[in-house]
Amino acid sequence: MGINIAIDGPAGAGKSTIAKLVAKELSFIYVDTGAMYRAMAYYMLSQGITKETEDKIESICEQADISIKYENGVQVVYLNGENVNAYLRTEEVGNMASVSSAKPAVRKHLLSLQRNLAKENNVVMDGRDIGTTILPNAEVKIFLTASSYTRAKRRFDELVAKGETCDIQEIQKDIIERDERDMNREVSPLKQADDAVLVDSSELSIDEVVDRIISLYREKTKEMC
Repeated sequence: MGINIAIDGPAGAGKSTIAKLVAKELSFIYVDTGAMYRAMAYYMLSQGITKETEDKIESICEQADISIKYENGVQVVYLNGENVNAYLRTEEVGNMASVSSAKPAVRKHLLSLQRNLAKENNVVMDGRDIGTTILPNAEVKIFLTASSYTRAKRRFDELVAKGETCDIQEIQKDIIERDERDMNREVSPLKQADDAVLVDSSELSIDEVVDRIISLYREKTKEMC
């Protein structure tokens, strides 16, 4: 029986970065749900599915067994027993992932696979609805957030570092609008689970956030002993 850490929060809060570091520190598996959706997309393409035949996606998605393992410190995504890491970041796969991820049957199947991973392994999973929908019984639940300005500034700095010209006010506006959409969508809206601990990273470094989550995990495991 695995121990699960669920990290939810709005876009730009640093969930994936933090989740990966927490998983590494604790020797847990970081469940990259995005990579799982890409593996499903690759499977669809390998079966000859295109945008013109996407109506067949729901009927064959359950034939895809997708799992994540760590080998020599590297995340490896397996599709029906095959290492498919090399195929997941192509534009073709990304485009198909956008199509297939919107299918209810695909989301249902991957939800089952994600829960099985969490049942059998110690995992850290991040997203918008991990603690409320995917892993409602997770031992540790974190709602990681930051002010809209802080998140905009982080994104602004990333883009400037790449040599791009951007407007921090426009970035902040987009973030606020995305928060509104995520919190008000019909299926699995973004919200803090009742038993989740709020961690605001606005004034914290990455290391401080990681330390905070690991401290919460250790407190929880003491209670469980």
